[in-house]
Amino acid sequence: MNMSYPKCVLISLAIVAGLVACTSGNKQAATDKTAAIPYVKERDEQKLDDSRDLAQISAAPPVAELLPAEPRARVLKREAAKIATPGAAGAVMAEAERLERPLLDNEKYAHVDQNGILQAAEHPVATFSIDVDTAGYANVRRMLKAGQLPQQDAVRIEEMINYFAYDYPLPNDKNTPFSVTTEIAPAPWNRHTHLLQIGIKGQDIAKQMLPPANLVFLIDVSGSMSDANRLPLLQSALKLLTQQLREQDRVAIVVYAGASGVVLEPTNDQGKILAALNRLQAGRSTNGAAGIELAYAVAKQAYIPNGINRVLLATDGDFNVGTVSFEALKSLIEEKRKSGISLTTLGFGMGSYNGERNYNDRLMEQLADAGNGNYAFIDTLNEAQKVLVDEMSSTLNTIAKDVKIQIEFNPDVVAEYRLIGYENRALKREDFNNDKVDAGEIGAGHSVTALYEIALTGSPELGASKGAAFEPLRYQTKAQENKTTSGELAHLRLRYKAPNGDDSQLLEWPIQRATIKSDFAQASERMRFAAAVAGFGQLLKGGKYTGNFGFGDVAKLARGSRGEDRFGYRGEFLSLVNLAQSLGETAPQAKHLSEQ
Repeated sequence: MNMSYPKCVLISLAIVAGLVACTSGNKQAATDKTAAIPYVKERDEQKLDDSRDLAQISAAPPVAELLPAEPRARVLKREAAKIATPGAAGAVMAEAERLERPLLDNEKYAHVDQNGILQAAEHPVATFSIDVDTAGYANVRRMLKAGQLPQQDAVRIEEMINYFAYDYPLPNDKNTPFSVTTEIAPAPWNRHTHLLQIGIKGQDIAKQMLPPANLVFLIDVSGSMSDANRLPLLQSALKLLTQQLREQDRVAIVVYAGASGVVLEPTNDQGKILAALNRLQAGRSTNGAAGIELAYAVAKQAYIPNGINRVLLATDGDFNVGTVSFEALKSLIEEKRKSGISLTTLGFGMGSYNGERNYNDRLMEQLADAGNGNYAFIDTLNEAQKVLVDEMSSTLNTIAKDVKIQIEFNPDVVAEYRLIGYENRALKREDFNNDKVDAGEIGAGHSVTALYEIALTGSPELGASKGAAFEPLRYQTKAQENKTTSGELAHLRLRYKAPNGDDSQLLEWPIQRATIKSDFAQASERMRFAAAVAGFGQLLKGGKYTGNFGFGDVAKLARGSRGEDRFGYRGEFLSLVNLAQSLGETAPQAKHLSEQ
């Protein structure tokens, strides 16, 4: 560098260099080193340039160490005004203007319309796959804490409900992997309808009793992971899991950027695993498909019969090199699951990269679904503790797969119904008995909750503006007047397979009308809190079916059903409700992410 430049020029250029190294959009390592990382084994022989994708980023100090505690753009503009050299001043000013530009919202979510209201006389049977994912709640929390209401497609109500544990009883029969509990009470947002709660609780298994585990950490080290809330948080999260592993467990580490490589062969040496995690640095572009192929190959080589065989994919889902088609990547995972190796996806998408939010929620959710696994969004180290330590057994160990729920409503008792959430888990009626149709998995100790809102027949309020959405049909109503109403409200069926089985087993339970509670205050604590979360999710999606029920009602309901709250998750939920209410009250200043 020419030392004749004024000191302010050198300082400013250092600032720009630090910013570019941390946030530049070319996704290249900010260094001219050409040697590959020595501990990376290349999957195949490629040009030397490809090895730069796995190279360490520049050793330049972080931007936070270069700038005072005030907006970066303001500091850069002030420095630019001091620089006499036009080229250097222009570069600093350009960086300041880039920082001032609004973030481009390029987060990807699947659009699915909310479940509508169905008439039991015309559509008595509803079928869907269970969902134990919790990413939807953590992602909504991330947006609210950033001061923005979430876009509606990001809100998956079933994942918000299933984020919380409920005190469903454990199964009594050791030969049955889960218990089923049902409860019916008036809906808190509509005095003319009722809620039917279906709760499933999986058999719990202590960590020390889990089968031996063969785990492959598949880690995205591309440029978009360089933010402190991505790769550094990822490393800390996987260290927590590593410290829980036992002598019989094995971990391998595969990384991918433009190329993929094995960082660590399968080992139970925690020191080696932690050291390998510490060495990871963010690089360039993202060839996720190549990483997936290699990770499954490594897992297959170390396969443990009757053990836990799982790939943990940790990424922001921003695949931009190689196979990038959503359908192609999903098909790849569907093919790989035939090997008996499951896939867990861990999303790390806090903040932004290169001036845009690039988190791919749609891909992460669907890959986990196709891979017989689960999906969690890690926005804090506390969330990593919840998913990978406190709930380690349910995250890693599957006790039942392809679990399907089918409910047949008695049209003599139920006029209309709608399923709250599970929109992208819907199945055809004939899929229930077809063992070739994929469905969701339950882990050890997992609980799954589903809520139906139902309108009963024979109500004096029955009508479009009352409890039910449809006017009763004249001729069907006349015909039903001569029928003897059964005491059954509905019939519940579940199908599931053993973790290594191919043939499903059927469980059935009748749901009696006599079990309906007359007042919502009589409902259990678990039902009242689940209803609060369901109400919150519906409000975030526009409140189409909740009438005058608002955030204040959600908060009141949640406070009254908070319970013991050992880990403080329900208390945090209350703070999010209050935050959403405040953001809603400041509209139109508060906008959904999708509107920016």
